[in-house]
Amino acid sequence: MPDPTSPPGLPWHALSGEAVAMHLETDIAHGLTASAARVRLSQSGPNTLVEARRRSTLRMLLSQFSDFMILLLVASAIISGFIGDLRDTLVILGIVVLNAAVGFAQEFRAERAMAALKRLAAHGAVVVRDGLPQVVQAEMLVRGDVVLLEAGNAIPADLRLVEVTSFKVGEAALTGESLPVEKYARPLENDILPLAERQNMAFKGTVALYGRARGVVVATGMNTELGHIAGMLEGVGERRTPLQRRLTAFGRQLTILALVICLVIFITGLMRGEPPLLILMTALSLAVAAIPEAMPAVVTVLLALGAGRMARAHALIRRLSAVETLGSVTSICSDKTGTLTRNEMRVVEAFLAGQRYMIGDIDPASEPAMTLLTALAVCNDVARGTNGILGDPTEVALWRAATEAGVDKAERENVCPRLLNFPFESERKRMTTVHAASGGFVAFTKGAPETVLARCTTMMSEAGEVALDLKTAQANAELMAQDGLRVLAVAWRHLDRLPEERSPDSVERDLCLLGFVGLLDPPREEVKAAVAICRAAGITPIMITGDHPVTACAIARQIGILQDGGSVMTGRELLTVDDITLRHRVRDVRVYARIDPRQKIRIVVALQEVGEIVAMTGDGVNDAPALARADIGVAMGKIGTDVARESASLILLDDNFATIVTAVHEGRRIYDNILKFIRFVVACNFAEILTIFIAPFLGLPLPLTPIQILWMNLVTDGLPGLALTAEPAEADIMRRSPRSSHAGLFAKGMAWHVIWVGSLMAAITLLTQAIAVFSGDLHWRTMTFTVLTLTQMWQVMASRSQRELLFKQSVFSNPFVLGAALLTFILQLGVIYLPPLNAIFDTAPLTMGELAVCLAAASIVFFAIEGSKLLAGIRKR
Repeated sequence: MPDPTSPPGLPWHALSGEAVAMHLETDIAHGLTASAARVRLSQSGPNTLVEARRRSTLRMLLSQFSDFMILLLVASAIISGFIGDLRDTLVILGIVVLNAAVGFAQEFRAERAMAALKRLAAHGAVVVRDGLPQVVQAEMLVRGDVVLLEAGNAIPADLRLVEVTSFKVGEAALTGESLPVEKYARPLENDILPLAERQNMAFKGTVALYGRARGVVVATGMNTELGHIAGMLEGVGERRTPLQRRLTAFGRQLTILALVICLVIFITGLMRGEPPLLILMTALSLAVAAIPEAMPAVVTVLLALGAGRMARAHALIRRLSAVETLGSVTSICSDKTGTLTRNEMRVVEAFLAGQRYMIGDIDPASEPAMTLLTALAVCNDVARGTNGILGDPTEVALWRAATEAGVDKAERENVCPRLLNFPFESERKRMTTVHAASGGFVAFTKGAPETVLARCTTMMSEAGEVALDLKTAQANAELMAQDGLRVLAVAWRHLDRLPEERSPDSVERDLCLLGFVGLLDPPREEVKAAVAICRAAGITPIMITGDHPVTACAIARQIGILQDGGSVMTGRELLTVDDITLRHRVRDVRVYARIDPRQKIRIVVALQEVGEIVAMTGDGVNDAPALARADIGVAMGKIGTDVARESASLILLDDNFATIVTAVHEGRRIYDNILKFIRFVVACNFAEILTIFIAPFLGLPLPLTPIQILWMNLVTDGLPGLALTAEPAEADIMRRSPRSSHAGLFAKGMAWHVIWVGSLMAAITLLTQAIAVFSGDLHWRTMTFTVLTLTQMWQVMASRSQRELLFKQSVFSNPFVLGAALLTFILQLGVIYLPPLNAIFDTAPLTMGELAVCLAAASIVFFAIEGSKLLAGIRKR
């Protein structure tokens, strides 16, 4: 016989209670002996979740400085310090420290998620040992222990239930099932079942809500389903965002290019007889200017501002890079309950007097309707508490339907007080209440249609009670179920006197069918529009839920997720599909139903392997690994577990799918603005490099001094670049397809834009220098310096949009860009006309005519860029 402490591998749900006890060498009635439990505990270890060994604090801190871009920034700081620019050195080092602090803080995310998982473990459990019930610490449980459960208990380990009395478990956090799950003791036929369908099992981390049960421990610690989730969570590393990957590659390429060009400039300058120190300082200054060290700072500021805007829209960012990732999302995998729906069961339809009605269309004045509504009101255990309405979600929905139709439960019970109550039982699948009434008594019964119909002989019609048309009634119940509704049958019976035998069988017979009610957790009103926006934006919404496929499909059709061409896959079907087949099918599946935790992460991985940028929403323990593995994990703030929130990058404070779409809109705006900043800065830097590189080959002297290069780097990259981050979203931002995860930073014509704009700026600058030098103008260097600076200000005005002309946007729609450009112009005037600055920057005051020439020459860049937009728009028509 296998060792009872060995890792579990049997389909416990398919074995009988006796077979489970035999395999685990235990006794269902008397449990283990204390000595046997001690031996097993020494062999298997405590019933706890084990954390992997973490890196030391010092190692985590040092790892923050291993990124290429960070090393690049440190090198820039050293160069800046070497050439005497301590201000740049301090700024760069400040950026490095800020980035390291953010990265260091993120190292603790997985640890916090693990700590939250451990908090789910029960502190104590009632076990039977040596034939006697006793309370032990949950961590002391071993396989083979017999555990006694009742309402309110946290399930301390994975159990095979062997005795059940009206036992229900809340499994939403583990399986995604929104309603309490009714449990049985009998074995299930299928060896392979998703967690949500193993109804004779109770899993660690879930909660007993109703009734009592006895179960045998079949798995403890890391071998439980909760432990498997912890293991998956351990294996999920931090994924770099698309922008991080692109910026890293871009930084390497730009640095190599800049260093090569600077080396060529240094060698060329020496060959032309330039002073070695001057040409060295020029080359080093150009290297500092060419490397956009402000980029990480601008990106960080932009992401932080975006996070603030999202928080005001009920989306809390836990990781700044998630803001950017949202803008690149191509698939949103969403849970159903609470995110797409209200997480609130509602009666939406009724079959009454031979007709189907929407619940709001029922006329309470008719006798059949009033009788049905009265049954809904009084045949339940809903009560008003200090914190609102208390009761089973289904019963609350029935009570609400009656109340909204004007039937008050308290008033009805005053007239017809309850005398008997036969609560719902899993074997009967019915509940009955008996009430005093004029002329005798009345019994109301509600329950599963098949069990109630079997007890009915008549049905209610507008003309009164008529013979039951069983086939018609069954057909209507099936149609309602096919529409994704949870169907309950409601019946009643008049009694002249109370039966002597106070049992359900004596009352629940010769019933009259009042009708059926169909319940549904309805979609949020705003979700359908949000799904439509996603589709227009090229984002595929996907539902992944633990609920029944029929219910999931009904909701998916209502909100537009499941349309022509979309398919459905169940958890059971997913178990039979290999990874290659899943990758072929994953682009077409729109609804996954009855999904367990391993399958959720498998779906996310499959989507990523076919190139999708995946956002995954969730609220339960079962969602944590997938939230951590997704490109962006989105947790629910209201109903979400600590585990889910700690594993996510984004928390929805209102648990609303529409908020994700708002966040995606903001993410796209931010990504657009990051690209605008990069396009602007790289074009400027390219123009500076090109100007200094080409001038000697044209027989011109060095056009700029080192301090002038650093000045431009300070005033043109910083303020105008930051101002671009405040640019409002363009009108078509949610009508574009997401940016490809494989596309580089310079895709979609951006590289060509940088080349031709940078070349134009350099050409205008060199032409100004050549005319001034050959005409004998003593202010040629100041004019060259001013033209190159002002071309960058004209460029920033035109760079506010890649498509729209500035006059369509309005100059004042982003006052920060206008203000930054004017401030830079004023600062440049100070460098030109203030005598103390003339000596520092090697400048001289320009005449009004010379200044006008500089402004006019620089403005060519603006009109060229605007003209290119106009031509592009004409070509598209």
